Amino acid sequence: MMAASHRPTIQADLLPFIKTLIDITLMQKGPEHIPRSGLMLTMSITLWLLSALAAVALVDQMSESVFFVNVLSKMTGVACFAAIIVVTGKSSRLLQTTSAIIGIGAIVTFAFVAEYLLVTPLLGKPYAVLFGTLILLWSVPVKGNIIARAIESHWYIGLLLAVFVFCLQYIISQLVTAQA
Repeated sequence: MMAASHRPTIQADLLPFIKTLIDITLMQKGPEHIPRSGLMLTMSITLWLLSALAAVALVDQMSESVFFVNVLSKMTGVACFAAIIVVTGKSSRLLQTTSAIIGIGAIVTFAFVAEYLLVTPLLGKPYAVLFGTLILLWSVPVKGNIIARAIESHWYIGLLLAVFVFCLQYIISQLVTAQA
């Protein structure tokens, strides 16, 4: 008889992982609730790529160039948050925090796509864009909560760091878009 493996598997861990990401997005949990695992990071990246591709495929205003700008923006944000974690001496939390930040990006993007598809036929594109923007902006305080918990700081410090990173991502996105 073979002993059961205790290694994480995608099938066994995906749904609880998504539920944890939703709880983090609702600020009910933090990155410490995600197992420290390369598999979790891989699942986060995969979910985010799927959500970004869903946005390109299903949202009228999204294009392939917007997809690549979003990838660059996401990489910039993750690098900034990783630098903050390392500088504050909390490197042991890097894997979990990175998984959380990328994962909530996926959850927020899926919520944006669902909202856009539901609101556009009911209220029109301007309201869908407005509500979608509010959903996407929700990720800023969520990331603030994640980073604050990761570096064991007050939530307001995390929010300020998240706003700074958001502004940096926006500036880089605008510069890249202007060059195209």
